Amino acid sequence: MTSTSRAYRKRRRAELEAETRLRITEAAVHLHGSIGPARTTISAVAERAGVQRATVYRHFPNEEALFAACSSHWLSQHPLPDMTAWTAIEHPDVRLAAALQEMYRWYERGEEMQERVRRDVAIVPALRPAMEASARWTKTATEALMRGRLARGRRRRQVRAAIGHTLAFETWRSLRREQGLSEREAISLMAGMVAFSARPGRH
Repeated sequence: MTSTSRAYRKRRRAELEAETRLRITEAAVHLHGSIGPARTTISAVAERAGVQRATVYRHFPNEEALFAACSSHWLSQHPLPDMTAWTAIEHPDVRLAAALQEMYRWYERGEEMQERVRRDVAIVPALRPAMEASARWTKTATEALMRGRLARGRRRRQVRAAIGHTLAFETWRSLRREQGLSEREAISLMAGMVAFSARPGRH
């Protein structure tokens, strides 16, 4: 066997391994978004990916590794809104409205996955790193949306809490799914709540 043919076979094996890993990841993402992580078994992932259980474990030796790959793959297909677009808007109320529109549309596109992952995080410890990363992102977004707001002390803490509340998936789901508001109505209501919390003499 020549060095060229050995290199080709090695490269081809690596390509097949990468394809198998991707099939397993996509199978897990589908199951997480349809039945939820808590109900997703390795056997179910293997069956959907068309591989053996041992193959799944060879690529992902534990839940943490599989869930990290799933989170990364899902986010690559559903990227979070770009905060740099918000920071370019000077007026804080206009910035908030723009951020909520992007955030609420992101929730709508990924509603099933968001709902099931948040439902199962209490009983699936491997989900916690992804949820902690989401919480850090929301905290950063909240601070970006606080820029230019003049409230101080207790009032500032309440404004920050109001903004954090508007960004939450649970807030979006309540307003859009349970209360039946349109996207525009939900954004208007939340922007009004933040504006009211920022008014002096109300606390």
